[in-house]
Amino acid sequence: MPDHSAPRVYLAGPEVFLPDALKVLKEKADLARVAGFDPVTPLDNESLAAGSPFDKGLAIYRANLRLMDGCDLIIANLTPFRGVGADPGTAFELGYMAARGAKIAAYTNRATPHFERIRDQHYQGQITQDPAGEYRGPDGLVLENFDMFDNLMLAGAIAEGSGILVTHEVEDTRLLYRDLTAFRRCLASFQDTEEQSALFGTAE
Repeated sequence: MPDHSAPRVYLAGPEVFLPDALKVLKEKADLARVAGFDPVTPLDNESLAAGSPFDKGLAIYRANLRLMDGCDLIIANLTPFRGVGADPGTAFELGYMAARGAKIAAYTNRATPHFERIRDQHYQGQITQDPAGEYRGPDGLVLENFDMFDNLMLAGAIAEGSGILVTHEVEDTRLLYRDLTAFRRCLASFQDTEEQSALFGTAE
């Protein structure tokens, strides 16, 4: 049974696209529950009414907003997905929760900085530096170069919100979205935060 007296944490990430999504999300939810939280995942939505693919997409969007509105915290898996950056749906969810003033934790199973991933993976090292010092690809586009793990808006949301960021390098690509080492560290950091807030009477 869910413990709705515990802080509710929304578990965001691209795991929803995995062939064993239910298994992976159950493992994450079980770990969160053991750590003293009431976990919520994007797959906790009720069955959605039939309709066009677009209507179904909107229904999922609205349902996920309702789930997030009932949560106090978010742990977002920002491991690069289908490219050099985080899953866009997860990025939106992190921003939505940041705007709500929720406590934020995020993790990535790729420790390489964003700039290096764009340079080496997207442009295959074929970049130049213009007279102003900006790095550009052969298409003329500027590369973000802020020593951040991903796009500055994601890094900024975590930093400005006094959030938690855990970086971890997973070499085995089969485990890229299944290795929960960094996720466990986020839970542990949240536990410390919750215990300190309760101790000093600053819990919201």
